[in-house]
Amino acid sequence: MTDLPLKSIIEAALFAAGKPLTIDHFLALFAENSQPERSEIRTILRELRQEYAERGIELVEVASGYRFQTKPNLTPWLKGLQTERSPRYSRALLETLAIIAYRQPITRSEIEKIRGISVSTDIIKKLHDYKWIRVLAHRDTPGKPALYGTTREFLNYFNLKHLNELPPLTELMAKPEEELFETESPS
Repeated sequence: MTDLPLKSIIEAALFAAGKPLTIDHFLALFAENSQPERSEIRTILRELRQEYAERGIELVEVASGYRFQTKPNLTPWLKGLQTERSPRYSRALLETLAIIAYRQPITRSEIEKIRGISVSTDIIKKLHDYKWIRVLAHRDTPGKPALYGTTREFLNYFNLKHLNELPPLTELMAKPEEELFETESPS
């Protein structure tokens, strides 16, 4: 293998990657005849998660793999470091995204029926551009409308591993409107 401890290699890869890494990504770091076992990598990832538990960054698993990120409670101190402002999303965009996330697969006309107002082409385009939604299929009805669903990028951005980690709708309905539309991207 190498003289470096496996934990050091995995930790460095997580810092250098700039994207979530899967177990396969870690295995690809090594020659085929010197690859560690998947169980070894999982053990090291658990150890790193524990070691970073009391620090300013944390190791999280999202839909696309593992990544280091700053802890959300440190956002007030880190805002000054961002050179560009966090994007502001319109209420219409967030409502449309939430409907897609909770009701997928769903057509545009079904989204409009739930919202009670038409969904602009710009909103669907933005959600596509952010890579938060995709066309899953087309409904076998006249006009063959697209069926939309969320993507791994959506899960990654909102720090989710699976869709079942979305908060229940009843919980969202109980929150004040200002809280619902605060959007901070993970650092």
